Amino acid sequence: MRWTPGGARSGLRGARGGARTSVRGVPGAARANPRGVPVAARVNPRGAAGVHAGAWWLWALALGTAATRTTNPLLLALLLTVSGYVVVTCRPDTPSARSYTAFVRLALAVLLIRLVFAVALGSPIPGTHVLVTLPEVPLPHWAQGIRLGGRVTAEALVFALYDGLKLATLLVCVGAANALAAPARLLKSLPGALYEMGVAVVVALTFAPHLVADGRRLRAARRLRGRPDRGVRGLLHVGLPVLQGALERSVALAAAMDARGYGRTAEVAPTVRRTTAALTLGGLLGVCAGTYGLLTAEGGTYGLPVLLAGVAAALAGLRLGGRRSPRTRYRPDTWNLRSCLVAGAGAAVAALLTLAAARDPEALHPGVVPLTAPTLPLWPAAAVLLGLLPAFAAAPTPARTSPEEPS
Repeated sequence: MRWTPGGARSGLRGARGGARTSVRGVPGAARANPRGVPVAARVNPRGAAGVHAGAWWLWALALGTAATRTTNPLLLALLLTVSGYVVVTCRPDTPSARSYTAFVRLALAVLLIRLVFAVALGSPIPGTHVLVTLPEVPLPHWAQGIRLGGRVTAEALVFALYDGLKLATLLVCVGAANALAAPARLLKSLPGALYEMGVAVVVALTFAPHLVADGRRLRAARRLRGRPDRGVRGLLHVGLPVLQGALERSVALAAAMDARGYGRTAEVAPTVRRTTAALTLGGLLGVCAGTYGLLTAEGGTYGLPVLLAGVAAALAGLRLGGRRSPRTRYRPDTWNLRSCLVAGAGAAVAALLTLAAARDPEALHPGVVPLTAPTLPLWPAAAVLLGLLPAFAAAPTPARTSPEEPS
């Protein structure tokens, strides 16, 4: 028998047990077990089929902007449903993706606190439907306008519910952005001039999912040992190790960043540095002046040109300022058609809800005095449903396996 390297390799492969399958172009490919049945392929860890991280954040923040334009609980519930469905469909299997539940709980806590404040501290909303009358605490004359206890009306509770639900929806949208695109991915897309600030923000946002994961791990360990993990005692025994782990992680991260040279700057000519500062400062002032002009009736003529000039000057300043931070990007995210669809869907929802709030404010802001049942406006609801486009256009697909190789 003639010996060949390929035959030896195939024989070795057959001796190790069966054929193997490969996933072309996907790291961490699935292998076949000894019986020849391929294991399920992994889903792309980046999530939604290579969608840019900035597109997910623009989509989520646009939904949050749409939530600020209405107090209709039906539209807010529809926004919550849309964001939750997209998160469940498109989120990757990462620690930041699992923090979405924590944001939902935070939103529920904010809503509950708003209702408690409305009951305990009263509300300026007048009402005739008295639900309960609490004992009122007398306050001195300098605390006029504030009361503790007293009448609790249905109108005040409904107003607090609408207001708290709007803030809760905004928090859930931010949690959706954090779940769909890890904040660390945004660091690759920031201009060089904002690199140091971006590092600080990304580090701060990245620590939140790790705290949630540490808390779950410690609570599970205490349950396995038969110790309480709820209540004040459980919170103390879980919170202190989580805080200690966060401090140790912060020190280790600071040492690692210092060893890798974070914060170093390149030599730039003084003229370029002054030009960068002038363009950035002038651009920010132009953006402020243009925005003020657009919001006032007197500045409608000069508002848009000044705003565009300020944006152009600020972008030029950021471009020049990037020379002070020499760095490279490893496998940077790129904008593709799916990224544009994701960002465009969110922008469409925000724009249409803003237009609806201007044309039909009664439908988007149901009345509280007198107390009326909210109705669902049709075309604003259809505009909110446009936010579901990422669930169909950018959902991750499992990696497909190639045919089995001969042994």
